[in-house]
Amino acid sequence: MTGASVLFIGGSGVISAACVREAVEQGFDVTVLNRGTTGGRPIPDQVTRLQADVSDRAALAEVLGDRRWDVVINWIAFTPDQVQADVETFAGRTRQYVFISSASAYQTPATHLPITESTPLKNPYWQYSRDKIACEELLMQAYREQDFPVTIIRPSHTYDETKLPLTGGWTAVARMRAGKPVIITGDGSSLWTLTNSRDFAVGFTGLLDNASAIGEAFTITSDEAPTWNQIAHEIAAAAGVDDLKIVHVPADAINAVDPEWGAALLGDKANSSVFDNSKVRSLVPWYRPRIPYRQGVREVIAWYEAHPEEQVVDERLDGLMDELAERWAV
Repeated sequence: MTGASVLFIGGSGVISAACVREAVEQGFDVTVLNRGTTGGRPIPDQVTRLQADVSDRAALAEVLGDRRWDVVINWIAFTPDQVQADVETFAGRTRQYVFISSASAYQTPATHLPITESTPLKNPYWQYSRDKIACEELLMQAYREQDFPVTIIRPSHTYDETKLPLTGGWTAVARMRAGKPVIITGDGSSLWTLTNSRDFAVGFTGLLDNASAIGEAFTITSDEAPTWNQIAHEIAAAAGVDDLKIVHVPADAINAVDPEWGAALLGDKANSSVFDNSKVRSLVPWYRPRIPYRQGVREVIAWYEAHPEEQVVDERLDGLMDELAERWAV
């Protein structure tokens, strides 16, 4: 039991909710600060709740008062101005500030696999990733010049029971069940790492209140990297689809008709992503992901079956997929 105090800014998201639960189980004194305006995922009763919009710095300052925490984690910081505001707010008020970056910040496409923390940060395709890189640079400068106690975490594709990895989410499952083809970028042979949020949380909490993690960046992912074709087949099997139809479409072709979808492919999903977790294990030797995607996706489908109101089909995207399938079908 650590007893260290931890402030989660955010805490009801796909990854953060699992980390809140794990931190409570590990004996941390957890506070969660969010807007409190959405249902989100359940938060344990043992957690202290604070309510504020972090973009309203005056309201945030009022809610925080003169409190201090051993660890502060911001799950909803995406741009340099947001992390600069955090540096100003939490300097001298915490022993560790944890920034949630992204594995998509790594060189894209990578020239060497597996990707490690020494892989250069460079993503010319996706603004989201470039903003995360800029945040990292600002925070490391604050660490070097002001001794700001930052730790950087780079998750890859992390899911819980509510999230499907194929573009469109449930739209892809609905297409499978209707006998319509799903769209897979390239030839479907690129490798993709999928990490269950419960596994991620174990590695993550092991870095909290850990002096050896200050000034360092860590990738935390699964060790499993199936191909996109394999991922589609696992989803189909969990959804009870025996005859899966796949149409392979180049990422550039998708980008030409839907730049938002295309940017996520070119800047992330179209490239093989395999990661080396040696660094996080050097500080958290018990980190061993235990939930393979074959098991995890069954939990996802079961959740959707129990929540029919969430089985939403994106009609625009469904129509676009029909057009791409017709054009690129062999």
